[in-house]
Amino acid sequence: MLLKIFILFLGGMAVIGLIGKALFPGAISRSVKKRVGFAKAARCRACGRYLIGKGGCDCGKG
Repeated sequence: MLLKIFILFLGGMAVIGLIGKALFPGAISRSVKKRVGFAKAARCRACGRYLIGKGGCDCGKG
């Protein structure tokens, strides 16, 4: 009995996920990008690498 309830719960969650993905395609990737902060990350002007910390880039140009 408990196994049936567990399987029905997982099936229901999968259906809700499929409906959400159909209604809002790409919403998850947008929210993840905003949360991680790659849209505003500092990059080197010369080579385009992401800058980590306060030091300059390893390429020596930026």
